[in-house]
Amino acid sequence: QVQLVESGGGLVQAGGSLRLSCTASGRTFGGYTMGWFRQAPGKERVFVAAIHPYGGIMYADSVKGRFTISRDNAQNTVYLQMSSLKPEDTAVYYCAADRFARTTMTSLSNYVYWGQGTQVTVSS
Repeated sequence: QVQLVESGGGLVQAGGSLRLSCTASGRTFGGYTMGWFRQAPGKERVFVAAIHPYGGIMYADSVKGRFTISRDNAQNTVYLQMSSLKPEDTAVYYCAADRFARTTMTSLSNYVYWGQGTQVTVSS
């Protein structure tokens, strides 16, 4: 069993930055694909970014050039650095882990472990 705990959310003005962190329990973190998803009020949960255990990275088109995902396997932590934030980035952000190193990293159904979510609110 893996537990994921997110932190770093908050309220920020448009154009500002936030860094989200997600720390995982367990000894096999290095072998997991780690992803970030978000869910805005009244909308479905959608893919934001993911990082493969061997370094491959994918981003949703809506965040390319503004968000950066990274991981520190020694700390069992994955980060999401968010810059140039927009009001439409407002959502609950979830960290998730896929036990397998798949080529497809965007599918929500591949992720079996989820954090509790952290709220990000961007004011205009």
